[in-house]
Amino acid sequence: MFREAITDIFFDLDHTLWDFEKNSMLTFKKIFGDHDISVKLEDFLHIYVPLNLSYWKMYRENRIDKPDLRYQRLRRSFDALNYTIEDHLINTLSEEYISNLSSYNHLISNSIEVLEYLYPGYNLHIITNGFQEIQQKKLQNARIDHYFDVIVNSEMAGVKKPNPGIFRLALEAAKVSPEKALMIGDNLEADILGARAVGLQALHYNAHNDPAHDHCEMIHDLIEIKSYL
Repeated sequence: MFREAITDIFFDLDHTLWDFEKNSMLTFKKIFGDHDISVKLEDFLHIYVPLNLSYWKMYRENRIDKPDLRYQRLRRSFDALNYTIEDHLINTLSEEYISNLSSYNHLISNSIEVLEYLYPGYNLHIITNGFQEIQQKKLQNARIDHYFDVIVNSEMAGVKKPNPGIFRLALEAAKVSPEKALMIGDNLEADILGARAVGLQALHYNAHNDPAHDHCEMIHDLIEIKSYL
């Protein structure tokens, strides 16, 4: 299946193990209720979800900073719905979204089964572009932190996936050569192409109905990992 025997597996976190969309929806439901935001959650998420992905792409490419990401994804969503909301409330919602997000802990289907399967035979790690202040909380609250030896985030590394620096830092921390390491993630650009550029092997968890490609094998359910490892 892979060109060399794998000893270490690096996972992305959001959208790969941690069910970002479900946990994000529950967070918005709470904070909208707390502040009497009178928009239909379904309508808001229809606008917000693709906008958030586009802003994360800009963030990865260093075209916007963290405050811009957090503010603009909300401002643009409310504007698209013609919902009048003051900047101070946007900023409050942004802060409360971050503070509440890690309190929800739904995982992608079959995450635990796959981690239990891999844990005895491989060194498991995390490489994430998520914000440092909440990624560790997500792992702890979802009770999966004990599976992972090395946890590297983009703020710690000073660069974001797909920048080679974050992968090299993770490899160094794990004390493994890229040829014996596997990256599993949902984002073709950040996880797969980024990892392949540094020499890691890769497995694409296709969470977003991306088109077929020949960069690596693709799976549509995490349980399929068991057929590769």
